[in-house]
Amino acid sequence: MTGAQWRKSTRSGNNGGSCVEVADNLPGVVLVRDTKDRDGGTLTFAPDTWQAFVDLAKQIDPAA
Repeated sequence: MTGAQWRKSTRSGNNGGSCVEVADNLPGVVLVRDTKDRDGGTLTFAPDTWQAFVDLAKQIDPAA
C-alpha cells in the first residue's frame, strides 16, 4: 500500500531469520509482511484486531 511506513517488529531477531515488519501508520488498517520476502504478500488487519493479537502475545510472553 502506498504510504506504508514499515518498521521491524521489536521481537524479531538480528540474525536475519524470522523477522516481520509492521506498518501501522495508515488509517483503519495494520499491515504485516515477511522481512525476507517483502514482495511476497501482506497480511491486513483491522487496528482493533491487531491490538488484540499484540495484547494476547504479551499475556503469553510478558517480554513481548
